Amino acid sequence: MSGQRLKLQFQRLYNHFSGRNTETNLHDISEVLFCTRRNVRMVINKMVDKGWIDWQPAVGRGKQSRLIFNSTDSELQFMQARKLVTDGKLETALSVLDNNAEKLVQLIHEQLGISHVHGRQIVRLPYYRSFGNLNPLKPLRRSEQHLVRQIFSGLTQFNEEKGEVEADIAHAWEMISVRHWRFHIRPAIRFHDGRLLESDDIIQTFKEVKQQALFKHIDDVISPFANTIDVYLKRDDLHLPALLANISAVIQPASNHRRSDATTFPVGTGPYKVTINDKQRLKLEAFDMYFGFRALTDVVEIWILTGFSACYLKPSLELAQTQSATVSNKLSLDQGCNYLLLNRNKGLAQQKIWLDYFQSRFNSLSIMRHLDLNKVSNFKMINAYGLLPGWICAIDYPHDIVVPTSKRSVTLAYQKEHPIYPYIAELIAEILAKDGISLKVIEIAFEDIMQGKQADKIDLWLNGMSLGSDRADAILPWLYNFNQIERAMPPQAFTQLDILIDNWRMNITPEFPLEEIQNLLVNSGQVLPLFHTWLGVDGNGELEGMATNQLGWFDFKSVWIKARH
Repeated sequence: MSGQRLKLQFQRLYNHFSGRNTETNLHDISEVLFCTRRNVRMVINKMVDKGWIDWQPAVGRGKQSRLIFNSTDSELQFMQARKLVTDGKLETALSVLDNNAEKLVQLIHEQLGISHVHGRQIVRLPYYRSFGNLNPLKPLRRSEQHLVRQIFSGLTQFNEEKGEVEADIAHAWEMISVRHWRFHIRPAIRFHDGRLLESDDIIQTFKEVKQQALFKHIDDVISPFANTIDVYLKRDDLHLPALLANISAVIQPASNHRRSDATTFPVGTGPYKVTINDKQRLKLEAFDMYFGFRALTDVVEIWILTGFSACYLKPSLELAQTQSATVSNKLSLDQGCNYLLLNRNKGLAQQKIWLDYFQSRFNSLSIMRHLDLNKVSNFKMINAYGLLPGWICAIDYPHDIVVPTSKRSVTLAYQKEHPIYPYIAELIAEILAKDGISLKVIEIAFEDIMQGKQADKIDLWLNGMSLGSDRADAILPWLYNFNQIERAMPPQAFTQLDILIDNWRMNITPEFPLEEIQNLLVNSGQVLPLFHTWLGVDGNGELEGMATNQLGWFDFKSVWIKARH
């Protein structure tokens, strides 16, 4: 008899006797369960073995046996749902619980935290949304950027602690000339599907990568010898190894375009491979054939909880049970900011009267002073005076604010599934309403925002950037990827940025021109910084090797669980 069939028989028995211990006999039970006396004995014995009931058979003819219920029907239902949750079958578990979402959340919370299962170290984390896009060639939000680093490898990588470029798939490189670089590839690297990495995988990856503006000066990528990759450039670049550490340049299989599920189940050569990715759970398992040090944590699961929101992670049972928000000294300010991007090409901000108005009304202080702390208690924010923490751009706001009368409606767009942007949009609407101006809000997928969907109709974009590094040149991907900034800027203004960066690449300007770039963007009103956010991980000492990275997560492969006595 199957486990499900046995549970149904228990429910019938429990309901018939209303869960009360009772005097009965095999004949009566056979009628309740619709089976023979012989099968009744087998069913009762199985229920006794599982501890659901006790059965005290009568001694002597005509005597009644005693049936004792050790579990209730609801307890058995809960046990079944708990196993389904453990297996990640959340929708089935919800059905077993009669669609009681509160009970389901309780069971999910039981599973979160740090544990050992069959000798494997498992870390389970809560998160507020699923991960439908893990393709490095598409626009990625902050958390997806972190996950891509765990799944893929590039020719080079950044060492966050040292702030230096290090070897990854390439173990060494050399500049043949300012337009010709050579990278020496490690042998015997395998993808997660077991296939050996070949030169063609790197060449095909860069055929896609160089379509992006950030890599537009790459002319050709070839393999002149085994385990050797040559990169030819259209323009001088003395900093190419650092550029190739960008997550857009991680190496994917040449056959990737033939896989329909490549976006949700990417195949890389990194320390973790994706084994489950749906609306309830993302599961990463350590890749035993990883060419670097094998990950210390065997499994990382990220569980999607509706209504859960926090800007920092706490991989412990305390958070799972209370969802409390206590900032620890391990948190750090995000290297980036949340901002308003003005459409100075085709939006209202192309007119100076509107540009001045937006700058005056939507500076950081004017937005922050309207915040209701009860609505943002899970988010620790501070005013942004520049694009990055610690930078202050001296903005000369107009003294006399003139309210434009040419149009009485402003269109703002922000990304879907963001825990705080809808509220910020409400504040912006309230500020505009005081001047008799209405706000039209468009909620749009992050990928669509970055690729310019409906750009001609939008006046303001509410968005954020996380650079993932405190290197000055870490701002380059945000400036160039998917042309979002260029799309919003007057052409001559963006050309100024291009020239600044090209001069640095050619070493005409020795230091990266971060200050000049910030001033150009902020002082012109192109970007209005709003706030910086505290990010990080509070592990309460349960995970060894825990360190918050610049994306507010932690390196999965480096943490481990010490045995406690």
